[in-house]
Amino acid sequence: MNVTLNPSGRALQLRNRVHTAEELAPELITLTRPVATPGHAVVEVHAAAVNPSDVKAALGLMPHAIWPRTPGRDFAGRVVDGPAEWLGVEVWGTGGDLGITRDGSHARYLVLPLQALCRKPAAASMAAAATVGVPFITAHEGLRRAGLKGPGQTLIVFGANGKVGQAAIQLATRAGASVIGVDRDSAGYAGHASGSVQFIDGTLPDLGARLLAATGGRGADIAYNTVGSPYFAAALESLAVGGTQILISTIDRQVPFDILAFYRRNLQMLGVDTLKLSAIECAAILRTLAAGFDDGSLRPFAVDDTSLIPLDEAADAYRRVLGGSRERVVFAPR
Repeated sequence: MNVTLNPSGRALQLRNRVHTAEELAPELITLTRPVATPGHAVVEVHAAAVNPSDVKAALGLMPHAIWPRTPGRDFAGRVVDGPAEWLGVEVWGTGGDLGITRDGSHARYLVLPLQALCRKPAAASMAAAATVGVPFITAHEGLRRAGLKGPGQTLIVFGANGKVGQAAIQLATRAGASVIGVDRDSAGYAGHASGSVQFIDGTLPDLGARLLAATGGRGADIAYNTVGSPYFAAALESLAVGGTQILISTIDRQVPFDILAFYRRNLQMLGVDTLKLSAIECAAILRTLAAGFDDGSLRPFAVDDTSLIPLDEAADAYRRVLGGSRERVVFAPR
């Protein structure tokens, strides 16, 4: 993707929080191209994904958000100002600070600390690379903290066909773990994997018991629950002694559970909020994952002409994501 540079660029700007999807109307403004200050670089953004968290931030549902600001966390682009060794380098990234406490990626230019620069895998296009950030960082951080090792472990992913679910399955099968996917879709697992993925329809009755049976009665070492309350009880029931349920989202904020059974089985619950990870911290994680995207053991999410949206259609793109689109929506030229 070749882009002709000019001294100005466009950016989305949110002046203040809104309360409904109908009010989502980010303003498209023209800004002078920023200049790199010491310790920073300017990235020309070629593609930037739209995450549910970006839309929630626009709705004022994210803590610590500054106003006005440019939203957006995930991006891929090229360094156009900064130290000589970085000029022209294709980079990718994300960060919990981007679009929240500092201007984000839904713009032509993005200013980043040098430590947040990470070389984009050569095998991934700009648009494809922009789809990776939040889902893979979230999946990686949860699995790292839960102690994913690989062979001999069993992982159950609830919401398997969501983007974090697919990223978790990619990482777990790449590591050699046995994986069971659960989703409200009987058609099976829809994403890439480095091994077989057993699939169970999440709408079936007695889901926890079915999952225990699928593990031979032992239970799973890790239950990655990307949905929250609807699968909370089944996830706990499906765990092996000493197992961990990872939670990243929920529908209901309060859920009942048997605390006696919980401690007698030495279970753990782990919350993962990647808003706590800065662009610098996320770059360090992406550096460890990049080789997998180059050798094909990991894959970005598919993008096509229906996924690529110009910035001037931002309101429609945000509403599409808010409506639960399963496809990755990316700001990029068609």
